[in-house]
Amino acid sequence: MDALVTGKPLADVIDAYRTCELATLTRDGSPVAWPTSGLRRDDGTLLLTTSLGYPQKAFNIRRDGRVALLFSEPTASGLDLPEQVLVRGVATCPDEVHTAPVGDLGRLWALLMERQPHSQGYLNWPATKMADFYYMRLLIDVEPAEVVARPLPVAANTGLADSTLLGAEVLAGYPSVVLIALDAAGAPLLVRTTVSATPDGYRVEVPADVPVVAGPSGLLVHRHDDKLSGLHNANVRGRLVRDGDGWLLRPVKLVEPGARHRASLLDPIRIGRECQAATRRYLAHRNLDRPAVPWAAYRAIRAGLRKP
Repeated sequence: MDALVTGKPLADVIDAYRTCELATLTRDGSPVAWPTSGLRRDDGTLLLTTSLGYPQKAFNIRRDGRVALLFSEPTASGLDLPEQVLVRGVATCPDEVHTAPVGDLGRLWALLMERQPHSQGYLNWPATKMADFYYMRLLIDVEPAEVVARPLPVAANTGLADSTLLGAEVLAGYPSVVLIALDAAGAPLLVRTTVSATPDGYRVEVPADVPVVAGPSGLLVHRHDDKLSGLHNANVRGRLVRDGDGWLLRPVKLVEPGARHRASLLDPIRIGRECQAATRRYLAHRNLDRPAVPWAAYRAIRAGLRKP
């Protein structure tokens, strides 16, 4: 991770990004990706986590550890000339639940609390009763095998506002998308690029050095503000095909958690209940007692953060 990107060490560029896109493989080998946050260790490996309320990434990695991470949403990064950085490698996710914020996990919690101030509210009652699953974490370790930097797209998505394609209304709110695809070996690939709407699907601009193949694919969009708030994400899933004009993604499904048209004041309660149910299932399946969360340790981290 010593290569240079826009005059900075690549490690510094990765550290500056607030989020990254993580692609894993589903049971049938299809690539899926969602935004997440992580920590780069000094040895170049990456630490990600997932709560017991959202364990699917862990399940995918335990079946097939091939992953791709893309650092490409530069909001709040402070980078003058950001580039997208693709990290591909192998991930592991041991079946051990961590609640204590110690070591690298403690460093990651401190980073998240500083960059996402509203998350500190989970340490106050009654959130401690409703959202304790948020602090029950599975650790994902990523060993990079390939790191590639590319320019971010200069052009923007086109033709979406008037399109009737599945997902076009959502994609129209974004200037670019992240293409989720596979290479010839069936490993996940990610690249931030642009699309244009056609009657048959989304025409995708794929850089010549990105070795995608036809097959299951998707388009991810997500955003956050300078404080990692105002979150939104969505996936348009489909199949990527090659024709005489290049690459075309034919959409078959839109996945939009907390969709804008369904948003209500009750959504946080509903989501919390769903996550609590997923947590209970995870623990019950493994005959594990519900772990206690050391709230004092987290509050100590909060107290030690720099004040704005």
